[in-house]
Amino acid sequence: MKITMAQLNPVVGDLAGNGSAAASTFEAAAKAGSDLVVFPELFLTGYPPWDLLERPWFIEKTAAAVDMLVRRTEAHPGTGLLFGAPRRAEVPEGKPLHNSAILAQGGRILLEQHKSLLPTYDVFDETRYFAPAPDIRTVAFKGEVLGITICEDAWNDAGQWPQGRLYGRDPVSILAGRGATILINISASPFHAGKEEIRYGLIRGHARRHGRPFVFVNQVGANDELVFDGRSFAFDGRGDPLAVGAAFGEDVRTVDLDARGTPGLFEPLDRIGSVYEALVLGLRDYMRKCGFARAVVGLSGGIDSAVTCALAAAAVGPRNVLAVTMPMPFSSAGSVEDSIALAARLGLSCETLPIGPLYDAYLGALAPHFAGRAADTTEENLQARIRGNILMAFSNKFGYLVLSTGNKSELAVGYCTLYGDMSGGLAILSDVPKTMVYELAAHINRAGEVIPRAVIDKPPSAELKPGQVDADTLPPYPVLDDILREYVEELRSVDEIIALGHAPETVRRVAAMVDRNEYKRAQAAPGLKVTTKAFGVGRRMPIAAKVSG
Repeated sequence: MKITMAQLNPVVGDLAGNGSAAASTFEAAAKAGSDLVVFPELFLTGYPPWDLLERPWFIEKTAAAVDMLVRRTEAHPGTGLLFGAPRRAEVPEGKPLHNSAILAQGGRILLEQHKSLLPTYDVFDETRYFAPAPDIRTVAFKGEVLGITICEDAWNDAGQWPQGRLYGRDPVSILAGRGATILINISASPFHAGKEEIRYGLIRGHARRHGRPFVFVNQVGANDELVFDGRSFAFDGRGDPLAVGAAFGEDVRTVDLDARGTPGLFEPLDRIGSVYEALVLGLRDYMRKCGFARAVVGLSGGIDSAVTCALAAAAVGPRNVLAVTMPMPFSSAGSVEDSIALAARLGLSCETLPIGPLYDAYLGALAPHFAGRAADTTEENLQARIRGNILMAFSNKFGYLVLSTGNKSELAVGYCTLYGDMSGGLAILSDVPKTMVYELAAHINRAGEVIPRAVIDKPPSAELKPGQVDADTLPPYPVLDDILREYVEELRSVDEIIALGHAPETVRRVAAMVDRNEYKRAQAAPGLKVTTKAFGVGRRMPIAAKVSG
């Protein structure tokens, strides 16, 4: 059997556009002799559609779009079409929708297999919208028996969960036991560093365990915080790969399941290379899908803004990125020179707006009210807020998307200024720890010096007062990032982290900073998820709380 894996990039809510892409891809594959064309999970609506699913008119339009796609199969009765869409649940109580895989051929629906396992961890909240499948069925198709699952249905493998299986049934094993000769999973599996290797091992394990070919088709593209890396797979019954989809790009390829796989076909991207590609794709799609053509970045001469500018230039082209450097008397001459040099190397336009006069005007206006009080972080934050206002002015006047440049380490401990350096429409590095920012800089410079060496070598500093460096306030970044990884991503307690060898006073101080800065993160721009636990939709912590880890 020849199956076409249609790894495409849908736009959430664009029923007409997504339906048109599915129809044209189906027709081209049918004319080329494919037996079955397979699209990702909820492809028709895009994933995740969130509360669009609660709008009755949207569900009605989705049903009409499903009917349209089914009708398009009449013209090519020898080819089947398998795609994902929400469907009304035919039950008198409970959630009104199913997350469904729809198999159509010859103008009619052969099977609607609903998703059985509905994840409610990390970024997922599917029981908010969907009811689980009441049954799990196979379907006869062109001399084979198909066993169709949806994303999480393939993940109830004890080896994936340290605490054991999350669910009481394993849909893949059930389908194999009911005679499925070909296993198929349609998916919208978000990226994090190392995820493609986990998926590869998972799907290969199913193919080997059950001795059947397995086709896995994943969404590609970015929707808000989530990046989908594609990397669809097809395996033979021995668990050898027949095809591996592109990483971070659309890919339509047809695979013959009667062929033999090639054991060395899959080569994972290196960790930093994959994070770089995810951030570039995430920014490009965010801008394209939200209607932004150009971006503006405050270029400080530091490593974070340098990496942000390089990512932006790669995502949308240097002509579509404006760098603005806003020096103060506390800014080193090297920072200004490095900023201008970086912009020139990237081919960006760069504007220089000294903010000293604006800062003096602020201080003069506030002087009567601050009389008798020593300067402190108030005056430092004024500088950051002046810069944020300037960037927002460029955004308002010219329609630029402001890219904030703060990294995960700073956001975690509150080493950032509300309405200042946190201003922006997208925070590209908000899930990138500071130590990884340096790794990204090395990746960007792998073929030559794009980011000036001086930017990488100098001690990190906000340059908001004379001689200031980050180390005055924070532990060394390798230590900080290790503690943050254990506390935020691994969910370890303070005592557990201390037991790993970190200084008790440092761990307690870092944990306290994380906990008391939830209010800042609640007001941050959305960011792109590249680790296992990002701030934002996948981490829901109370703001008004007394927490002791």
